Amino acid sequence: MENIVPKTSNRLISLDVMRGLIMILLAGESCLVYEKLMALHPGYVANGLISQFFHHPWHGLHFWDCVQPAFMLMAGAAMYISFQSKKAKGVTWEQNFKHIAIRSLKLFLLGTGLHCVAAGKLVFELWNVLTQLSVTTLIAYLIINRSFWFQVGFSAMLLVLTDILYRNVLMPGYNQPFVEFHNFGAYVDTVLMGKINADGWVTINFIPTAAHTIWGVLAGKLLIADRPARQKISCLIIAGVIGLVLGYGLDFANITPIIKRISTSSFALASGGWVLLVLAFLYWLVDIKQVNKYAWVCIVVGMNSIFIYLFFETAGAQWFNGAIGIFVKGFLGFTGISTKVIAVFSALVALFTEWYLCYFLSKHKVFIKI
Repeated sequence: MENIVPKTSNRLISLDVMRGLIMILLAGESCLVYEKLMALHPGYVANGLISQFFHHPWHGLHFWDCVQPAFMLMAGAAMYISFQSKKAKGVTWEQNFKHIAIRSLKLFLLGTGLHCVAAGKLVFELWNVLTQLSVTTLIAYLIINRSFWFQVGFSAMLLVLTDILYRNVLMPGYNQPFVEFHNFGAYVDTVLMGKINADGWVTINFIPTAAHTIWGVLAGKLLIADRPARQKISCLIIAGVIGLVLGYGLDFANITPIIKRISTSSFALASGGWVLLVLAFLYWLVDIKQVNKYAWVCIVVGMNSIFIYLFFETAGAQWFNGAIGIFVKGFLGFTGISTKVIAVFSALVALFTEWYLCYFLSKHKVFIKI
């Protein structure tokens, strides 16, 4: 895999690994790996561990709630590094803005289009992560050249704005700031789409989650800066700890509860803190300690992140997983193994096959971008 894992010292393999790991985790959800594992009811401790791969019902934070923030943060880091690379080649901010705007439009159309595919008809729904990313990308890029403190202050302003809107814009039936289906975010959805999400997600999540993309820009700037590695890791750890202290502090003090589905300010801070700590660890492990022998397992997926996301959200969920299941369940049905265990094995085979598809594309140097 030498052609997939670069050996140049200035390559941030940790970012590629993190991006690929995020997509593998998301693919696992689409292939129903976690759902089938939970159906086994393996025991109290195991159930608790597996439950971390599902979103928290409302007030609280699971591991799975940090996946989208990681997705947003990685997008910001990648955007900054790409912009700096283009800038070194003479591309101006204005020239690159056209590319960012077109890409954001594509993300918006793909995100809304996925809802149509899932519904089996034309619908206008704005809850998909790609739709959210299309807006947060634009916001982050507009201030990409501003100072560190300006970007930090701007991201903080977005979180404060979120709190102000939820606490002060109280409409009939939507006047309970942190109650599911009765909050400001749900009200906005009735205005934009004439409906609310059955699981409590809201469109204006793009306001607080834009902070994650901005923090990703800052992380990308830090990681490619000409500074000692120890200093970079320290900065990421300090930022992560600050996020955790502020996020959990707001929650424990009963000021603002941690709620992923409406992305409260406390959630944005706490989840961002966890993601920054994970990034610090991967940077230390992969780029500094050079423990990257098997990094290609994640990198081949990260190289085609948009492709695999679109695949498992459409053909994967609607046809591929079922097709794999026909053969796996058919052959293993003769063994006498429990149907629940077979279902887990089928989900894992589907996940591996989707990974292999990415591996096949990377081996043939086929990279699908937008």
